[in-house]
Amino acid sequence: MTSFTQIAPLLEGQAIEVPSWAYGNSGTRFKVFGSPGTPRTVEEKVADAATVHRFTGLAPAVSLHIPWDLVDDYTALRAYAGELGVSIGTINSNTFQDDDYKLGALTHVDRKVRQKAIDHHFECIDVMNATGSRDLKIWLAEGSNYPGQGDIRGRQDRLAQSLQTIYARLSDDQRLVLEYKFFEPAFYHTDVPDWGTSYTQVAALGDRAMVCLDTGHHAPGTNVEFIVAQLLRLGKLGSFDFNSRFYADDDLIVGAADPFQLFRIIFEVIRGGGYAPSNPDSEVAFMLDQCHNIEDKIPGQIRSVLNVQEMTARALLVDRDALTAAQESGDVLGANGIFMDAFYTDVRPDLAAWRETRGLPADPMRAYAESGYQQQIEADRVGGTQAGWN
Repeated sequence: MTSFTQIAPLLEGQAIEVPSWAYGNSGTRFKVFGSPGTPRTVEEKVADAATVHRFTGLAPAVSLHIPWDLVDDYTALRAYAGELGVSIGTINSNTFQDDDYKLGALTHVDRKVRQKAIDHHFECIDVMNATGSRDLKIWLAEGSNYPGQGDIRGRQDRLAQSLQTIYARLSDDQRLVLEYKFFEPAFYHTDVPDWGTSYTQVAALGDRAMVCLDTGHHAPGTNVEFIVAQLLRLGKLGSFDFNSRFYADDDLIVGAADPFQLFRIIFEVIRGGGYAPSNPDSEVAFMLDQCHNIEDKIPGQIRSVLNVQEMTARALLVDRDALTAAQESGDVLGANGIFMDAFYTDVRPDLAAWRETRGLPADPMRAYAESGYQQQIEADRVGGTQAGWN
């Protein structure tokens, strides 16, 4: 099996974008729980994101959600983030919390409603221009609950037209990334329910339109790594939203539900050339999309990025030459054994030593707990309105 020493250089430069909304209050449809130290401003969210990077060296960018992260001066926010050692990453649009969008936004039959949704995306592009962001990520909570409620074909046509209008506004160095989700909040049909629909829509737009794969947005039993392989093969995998799900879109800490799935996904990313440290031409973004409903938010994000790093290290340990030889010779159990040997390898001690050689704490979770940062923000952030997902 490949040794950790051999793969250690490929861990350099791994970057996992963290979401601003992970630091705010979130919860189920029944209750959103507040917690001490929750940010009250976008700047405090950025500060918390920068703290994750300071303890892990893995989170150099924070993605924003508009309008949850509205500020008067995004150029100033970009400068503030830079002072803390991070940058502003993906800009996420929101067309699912306005009454006008009850029956659709980019797919709505009313041209005025569609234009309102398009104009919102233009505003997001303005934010991108001010922050230096590359990606505009679109997730659409659009569809229908009952057969016959809407014209399924017509909605696809209107979506294509709306996306084309938005795409045309992007600069040459910006991308549109279209997410998909197989159900919720619509239960009969969803307008972008799967990777095939997302791919079909972005392929018609152009080279700078890509698919975003949220690991929690699939039906039970779906082979997500197969989708990863297909999108990489087609050159259309733009980014990941990493999280875990047990039943539906649970937005839990990545690797919590099925660490083996995370390992398999990252193996396919590496094999397909989507891992930037081993393929400098790759533009696949690793991002988190998680909500910490009852756990502390910053430790939750630290644990998340460490889980991605750990499974990346294990995936890099797979002896690719030996695996290929076993596959091509038809050695079914031998090939599976090579794969499983890497997964079962405990890389945590090696990663701890690797961090220390780079001036990072061997155990970021413990270092954060002992830093006093949590106690400080709980004392400082009294008063005002806590940030929440809605």
